[in-house]
Amino acid sequence: MTGESVPADVVPDSGTPAGSHDVRAFSGTPDASFAVPEPLTRRFGDDIDEVTWVNEVGGVTVRARVGDDIVFAKWAPPNSELDLEAEAERLAWAATFVRVPIVLDFRVDDDGEVLVTRGLSGANAVTERWRADPERAVRALGSGLRAFHDAVPVEGCPYSWSVSDRIARSRSEGIAERVAALDVLGPAPSIDRLVVCHADACAPNTLLADDGTVAGYVDLGRLGVADRWADIAIGAWSTEWNYGPGYTDLYYESYGVRPDAERIAFYRALWDAT
Repeated sequence: MTGESVPADVVPDSGTPAGSHDVRAFSGTPDASFAVPEPLTRRFGDDIDEVTWVNEVGGVTVRARVGDDIVFAKWAPPNSELDLEAEAERLAWAATFVRVPIVLDFRVDDDGEVLVTRGLSGANAVTERWRADPERAVRALGSGLRAFHDAVPVEGCPYSWSVSDRIARSRSEGIAERVAALDVLGPAPSIDRLVVCHADACAPNTLLADDGTVAGYVDLGRLGVADRWADIAIGAWSTEWNYGPGYTDLYYESYGVRPDAERIAFYRALWDAT
């Protein structure tokens, strides 16, 4: 890695990778001894500045320099549950409507998949700065998700994140604890409002500007049409993981809804099962 300084307000397409589970325990920034996977060192060599994120299924994101550009390269090992091709497609589609990383390159070979995006300005919502000002951060997260749902049109969206699709995918993956959770999952509540969901609307996947407004979103690998509570329930839950208890009501208020206990419980159970 180089020792070059990088603007502090540039953040990666990292956060909690799409499709991750139990982000409270298994995803995060690695320590300095972490070894960068060979497919990334082969591609970027000494131009890698930092490993910015590692997740529980082996995915790794690094920050690198390509000429004068700061880029973020995400690698998924072969046969992992990460689908970076799906993420590249969704980022390209969503970029018309909301601020997301611009896809620069996607490659797949025997060593896995590599997705390269241009860095966005802003600060990750779980940086030290925003952890020190949780009320402001949570207000931005709730109102920002509402703006995301209002901005991205359901009509014409080619992607689904429906309950039935998520259950079918999880069963096909065959992970025993998730299948067991599906076996006891109750029936889905009625649809409140169909939107295009981010599908991983956790705090680490939201970038905040200096004025406390949302600057962009990352990790849209499962973006698709679903009930808005599929996002809201998890977004509010993530405030507990990242800022501590006591902020969920503020999140709902900032989004513009009253808590819906039935939908919250169902979509959190579905999250853990898929």
